Amino acid sequence: MGTRASPGLAGLIRRFGRRRVLVLGDMVADEYLLGRPARISREAPVLILEYTGSFVRPGGATNPAYNVSRLGAAARVVGVVGDDEMGRRLRSVLEEGGIDTRCLLVDSTRATSTKTRVVGKGTQEVQQQIVRIDRVDTSPVLPVVRDRMIDAVCDALDTVDALLISDYEIGVISPEVIEACLPEARSRGLPIVVDSHGDLFRFRGITAATPNQPEAAATLGCDLVREDELDHGGALLLEGMDARAVLITRGSEGIALYEPRSEPYRLPVALDTGSVVIDPNGAGDTVAAIFTLVIASGGTMRQGAYLGNVAGGEVVRRLGPAALTQTELVSALRASPLPSP
Repeated sequence: MGTRASPGLAGLIRRFGRRRVLVLGDMVADEYLLGRPARISREAPVLILEYTGSFVRPGGATNPAYNVSRLGAAARVVGVVGDDEMGRRLRSVLEEGGIDTRCLLVDSTRATSTKTRVVGKGTQEVQQQIVRIDRVDTSPVLPVVRDRMIDAVCDALDTVDALLISDYEIGVISPEVIEACLPEARSRGLPIVVDSHGDLFRFRGITAATPNQPEAAATLGCDLVREDELDHGGALLLEGMDARAVLITRGSEGIALYEPRSEPYRLPVALDTGSVVIDPNGAGDTVAAIFTLVIASGGTMRQGAYLGNVAGGEVVRRLGPAALTQTELVSALRASPLPSP
């Protein structure tokens, strides 16, 4: 039995439509190749798939931007793609999703980062990812391109309500970008949310960070298995990042939110009993996008953590980096068994 969506949370979600979010980070094309299992190869003990189709979805930093746009807010991306077919396909997908790509720069010296997932599905089987092939250039972007990105961010900050940094550690979020962009965003009083796969202590004076548990543990160099370890780690991250909040996503264990001078706020995963996880890819991006929109819309950190947790439990039941509309988020909220904050 689900809980009723409170008028406060429903009204907060409606306010998303008036928000504008700038997403800075690593642009990635998520390519899906679909096939029907046919037989085992005589050449090697591997499955042969009969090709049934393919599609490209927003990946990397473009996925939180896609989530922001699907929720009715205005999203603009700043990043780099290559002068290649996958870069053009990714730009087309973003524009079809209503995302502003004016600050999506083209660097002819590097290929568009692409993650290709081969997925098999028969008539009676659940879709299963069989293998993933990454074509990713992790080298820093050229200084001339980096400086153009910085200029694009600084120009755009006057027209947005929040900055979301999505760092997949593939060349965009360099020390120079951090040092140039964070002070500019702070000087305008904008919320700054960081979702980083790398060292979180590079980002200081931010509003919030949304790492997953392994990323938080890697930054701290220690295990975060027990509850006391997690709580101690959350406190260290708050202090080390000089942040107002740290939201740690924990996969099947749910989420844990830490704020200065407040008790930890923990929630179990928001999945109904018997729910099937189809694809966890991109769930963290959904959480980061919703958390950013909640803060930008005047909501509390706990409301952001709660709504992000509910949405994360919904998108893992869909293939590919999924995103919810406002209507779908409200429906998921009403179906959630978790008490609202």
